[in-house]
Amino acid sequence: MSNVRARNESAWLLPNDGTRTNHRLRTDMRRFDDDDEVDLVVVGCGAGGSTMIQRLARAGWNVVALDAGPFWDPDTDWVSDEAGSHHLYWTEPRVIDGKDPVPLGSNNSGRGVGGSMVHYAGYTPRFHPSDFETFTRDGVGADWPFGYPELKPYYEDIEEELPVAGEKWPWGDPHSYPYRPHPVGGNGEIFLRGARELGITAKVGPVAIVNGRFGNRPHCIYRGFCLQGCKVNAKASPLITHVPDALAHGAEVRADSMVTHVEIDQLTGLATGVHYVRDGVPRFQRARMVAIAGYSIETPRLLLNSTSDRFPDGLCNDFDQVGRYLMVQGAPQTAGRFDAEVRMYKSPPPEVSSEAFYETDPSRPYKRGFSLQTVSPLPITWAEHVAAQGHWGAALREYMSDYVHWSCLGALCEFLPQADNRVTLAEEKDRHGLPVAHFSYSQCDNDAALVKAAQAVMEDILHAAGADDVITIDRYAHLVGGARMARDAQHGVVDGDCRTFAVPNLYITDGSVLPTQGSANPALTIMAVAARAAERLAAGRGA
Repeated sequence: MSNVRARNESAWLLPNDGTRTNHRLRTDMRRFDDDDEVDLVVVGCGAGGSTMIQRLARAGWNVVALDAGPFWDPDTDWVSDEAGSHHLYWTEPRVIDGKDPVPLGSNNSGRGVGGSMVHYAGYTPRFHPSDFETFTRDGVGADWPFGYPELKPYYEDIEEELPVAGEKWPWGDPHSYPYRPHPVGGNGEIFLRGARELGITAKVGPVAIVNGRFGNRPHCIYRGFCLQGCKVNAKASPLITHVPDALAHGAEVRADSMVTHVEIDQLTGLATGVHYVRDGVPRFQRARMVAIAGYSIETPRLLLNSTSDRFPDGLCNDFDQVGRYLMVQGAPQTAGRFDAEVRMYKSPPPEVSSEAFYETDPSRPYKRGFSLQTVSPLPITWAEHVAAQGHWGAALREYMSDYVHWSCLGALCEFLPQADNRVTLAEEKDRHGLPVAHFSYSQCDNDAALVKAAQAVMEDILHAAGADDVITIDRYAHLVGGARMARDAQHGVVDGDCRTFAVPNLYITDGSVLPTQGSANPALTIMAVAARAAERLAAGRGA
């Protein structure tokens, strides 16, 4: 592994005294005035925004990140309890509809510094080379403005900075990971056994969860609460992997600051800063450049709310592209019961996985594919799975008392981008008086076929491992798209450098820019895309 500390010292800036937050670093961070024209103001401090401020602060830029949520303290804000962790999710009002409406919350929306990576499962696979040219290869989706080789070095850098643990990866672009895989728990053993019986290749990892010490971050203790914030700081999130280093290099993170409007100079056509509300007071932060990183619902919403004489239909929306092609992944979960205790929660949730079905199979009646991984719903989520099957009363209690005997697998199905799956503005307004996001979503036939195929494979694996009963719940995961990158303004909102076509000094550096989503969890790719954009911007190539 290269000298990661020389480019990101976050893991060594954490205290080594049993606490998990460098309070002095936050107390002493540089603070800019609203009237200071900073080099860059970043809207959102999740995967993309945190990477941007860390990279550009190290390049000597004056950078401020504004986040609508709090600056989390793992010692006081995170609890080992499902019901007590809902404050980690974005719970502001949104309107959903369409033929297949997508619930928004714990599996696809984050709140506060660190974004949804605070409560993600830690699974960090790369996209495959084919994901960057699905239209050329398979006649569906869209091609990216650049290919996998251009993103590969940024994947490698981020994998070291998180860091990622896992076995040598045989799919896509075969590669290794910085840390060895974690020991396999009961759920992973079930997956490996069933896959082996069916001749399906499965591997351990990749997860952004420390296997061994990394700087002042401790080893994972396999407590099972990865989706509740990881109180021990073994699981990577920008809150602990990139924000501390950004603060140490002069960046400011301004939490509890809801950005309401991006200001555009009507004479020059350039962004001049952002309007935001903090402590109930409207404010304006001046900036030489602006980067939006609010993710796939809030980024289009902010653009559509930022109207002006130049952009009467929303900022950067000259060709009605803002909010379109928003994607989710089909994420059915199939559970199997075993006579022996499994205790599926005693390990990282995505512990063993397979990408054997990731690519288009010409013998199948659908394009693209799906990946498989272990998932480990905790008791409340497990109760929701069981209740979704129609089990109530005594039957529900029986399933709950049997919890430790169940193993659960999950699929991520590559749903295709469609123009009418989009974010618009609703008539309903939020507490700031702004129209809330209206997200309409419907599956196509290819999407439905993928879910059906993935469910069949998961059932086969569990039966092959010895399950005597299986149940499946349909669900969604992971949002991307809504302000996608393209080669021209007629087909997207930003170019390959994440710079908007309409406003030369306005960037978007979150998952909304992804033209396709693959069958991979998007966090690593979002960070890699942001790191690439930041490097090119700092070098003057994107300015």
